[in-house]
Amino acid sequence: MQCDLCDKKATVFLTQLVEGEMKKMCLCEECAEEKGVTDPAGFSLADSVMGEEAVSDSGDIITISDEGVPCPVCGFTFNKFQQVGRLGCSECYNTFDDVISRRLKGMHKGTVHVGRVPEGLVEAHARQQRLDQLQERLEQAVAAENYEEAAGLRDEIHEIETSVATKT
Repeated sequence: MQCDLCDKKATVFLTQLVEGEMKKMCLCEECAEEKGVTDPAGFSLADSVMGEEAVSDSGDIITISDEGVPCPVCGFTFNKFQQVGRLGCSECYNTFDDVISRRLKGMHKGTVHVGRVPEGLVEAHARQQRLDQLQERLEQAVAAENYEEAAGLRDEIHEIETSVATKT
């Protein structure tokens, strides 16, 4: 394969999801170094593919120069963040919120991390919490000598435990 930038033999192959589309780039060693591929903090395939402009959710074209506004607290710019790979202070998150959100939307399904939970774990956790609550109420009912309520709670605990046992 040939380098996408200079037609030399490509030895570096990059693939990235950009705004929901798979983008591939083939580069020779020289172009890879020039683009900063060897420096993990200095390269963004999205920037290379989209050029100097990006499209916002509203369809407006945003230029990269819009991201050069400094943070009012530490003076850090978004361009500096791209070079260094981290922000300068906590206020940078507010200052660069729009730019960071735009880029995260292009890279991920959303801008809020919901975590990854194995299937069934949420149900098992909720069931265990319910069992703990019932067990605590059972102990309180026995301590208060309210045996009718205790019997009902015991039966409910037994029903939950047997329903779990039959599923496995």
